[in-house]
This record gives sequence, structure tokens and C-alpha cells, in this order.
Amino acid sequence: MEKGFLIVALALLLSACATTPAPLATGPFADITPQAAQNQNLSGQRVRWGGSIVSTTPGQSDTCFEIVSRPLDSTARPEETDRSLGRFIACAPGFHDPAVYAKDREMTVTGVLEAPVVRKIGDYDYRFPRVRAEQIYLWPKRVEYVPGYYYDPFYDPFWSPWPYRRWPYYW
Repeated sequence: MEKGFLIVALALLLSACATTPAPLATGPFADITPQAAQNQNLSGQRVRWGGSIVSTTPGQSDTCFEIVSRPLDSTARPEETDRSLGRFIACAPGFHDPAVYAKDREMTVTGVLEAPVVRKIGDYDYRFPRVRAEQIYLWPKRVEYVPGYYYDPFYDPFWSPWPYRRWPYYW
């Protein structure tokens, strides 16, 4: 009885650690990639896509984001990978500051597909799937671990491994 309770409690505790943010969790989403939507007219489908921001362009009534799509993990955050699923444009109502929604920040978008638009990437005409965003979620920057100096919390400058040679008589 106690083992079963502990297993259930542990499972609930661990599942609470990695959850999808509330704005991104609602609804069924079509299993469509930006690459598939690029070549077909799938207007009206509800999708949840994410990736890295390439550019942010505020307009008169909305802000459009050009995003390099990447696969999403179990929390709907874009994975740290070089694998791209194509690019897409997501337009959200209102003003979103390009200094905050800056290049290379990670974002996840939910919304409805509209007709694709053709824009240039360099000299190449690229057909972008366009999402009318219902929810946008800007992920916090990832913290990178940088190994540094190790501080020993039990360090004692007056302790010596030699019992008869105490400080200050080390030499």
C-alpha cells in the first residue's frame, strides 16, 4: 500500500516539473509541418508551431514574425537542434516590440493557417505559410552552464593535514 502511494506521488511530482504553458495547451492541433503547408493550401487548419525568430515587423494593427521552425518538445518549446522544418510567418494583433522579440529568441505560436505568402530570402522567392496567431509565447533565454572556479564550502585556511605543522608554520 505504501509503495503504491509513493510511486503515484513520485509520478505526480515529476509530471509537474515539465508542463506545457497554459496559453499553448488549449485545443487540438493539426499534425502539419510548415514544409507541408508550404506546398499545399491548408487554410483554416489550427496549428502549434515554434522556432527561432528571424525578424519582427510591427505593422499598423499587427506584428508579423518570420520564424525558422524547429520540432517542439513535450512542453511545446522548440528543441535545440539544427534541424529546420522550414520557415513560416506568424502575425499577432497589436504591437510587439522588436527589441524584446529579437532575432534568435525562441517562440511558440498557436493559430489558424491562412493563405501562404511569397517573400524573398536573399534572391530566392520563398513561399511562407502564414499563421494568424491566437497565442504567442516567448520563451525565456536558455541558461548555459559555464564551468568556473570551484569553491569548497568546507575550506579552512587554518587546518593542515600534518598534525604538528599548524599555521603559520607551514614551511
